[in-house]
Amino acid sequence: MSELNLALGAMEFGTRIDEKTSFALLDQYVAEGGEWIDTANCYAFWQSETGFGGQSEELLGRWLARRPGVREKVRIATKVGWEPTVAGGFPEQTEGLGSAAIDAAVEISLGRLGIDHIDLYWAHRDDRNTPLDETIGAFGRHHAAGTLGQVGLSNWAIWRVERARGLAAELGVVEPTALQLRYSYLQPRPFVRGHIHNHRFGWVSDEVLDYVENQEQWDLWAYSPLMTGAYERDDRPIEEAFEHPGTTRRLEALDKVAAELGVSRSSVVVAWLCGGTPSVRPIIGASKPAQLTAAIAGARLELTTDLYAELDRPW
Repeated sequence: MSELNLALGAMEFGTRIDEKTSFALLDQYVAEGGEWIDTANCYAFWQSETGFGGQSEELLGRWLARRPGVREKVRIATKVGWEPTVAGGFPEQTEGLGSAAIDAAVEISLGRLGIDHIDLYWAHRDDRNTPLDETIGAFGRHHAAGTLGQVGLSNWAIWRVERARGLAAELGVVEPTALQLRYSYLQPRPFVRGHIHNHRFGWVSDEVLDYVENQEQWDLWAYSPLMTGAYERDDRPIEEAFEHPGTTRRLEALDKVAAELGVSRSSVVVAWLCGGTPSVRPIIGASKPAQLTAAIAGARLELTTDLYAELDRPW
């Protein structure tokens, strides 16, 4: 069975999504050939009684311990940078990306997960209060020690990404080779600002696509690709940032292609992401088996040139 070009998002495992359901989704994902599981050390502090994260990593550790041999089948991605240092202190009081914070977070995440190395370690957000060479140097030390594999940058402006890459080359340490930003088939209006959607550095722009397409070492991951169910559920309205005529036209095209193929909107969105140029790895935050099934079907769906043209026709 070929690898699925999608990651399973574990953000709410161990909090909103209970252990039995979480284990079932993880088992389903692996049985279908899924490999990447994405979490963070701060997940999900906003849903926990303590105000701190770690529940997702702890659940994944229990799952790995109870599934002999599964560690060899999966790759674990986790993050550092946004765990609150004081309950209720987010976003002002968080760990950041200083050397000491990274050292502590790596050790804690390895212990929670019950593993000896993290396959992909994300800087969860840019920390502009910490010298960039300190952050990149810390990742480099842990990579050299074998506790980290690939290094990724999440929610970073592309100019900062390139600066981090160049600095890593100068220091002779591992360069970041993965980007994680928000992205989906629907596109927001330009110059949107706000907590839910920030167009400046939180969204995959044309510049990001061009950057990744022309540098083969980069992997591009997309979070919230299905917009928390807005493609399928009437009770999940599309965010205000996406309310413009282009959205109406793209939804019409999406409905047309989904009807022609006999699949859901969500499956088409996943196929559009996985099969595009450059290819994008969607992170699927499923809470029900049917949601994961639809996403997996999308990852295995090959859209024709004509269908891509229909989906991407000018607004």
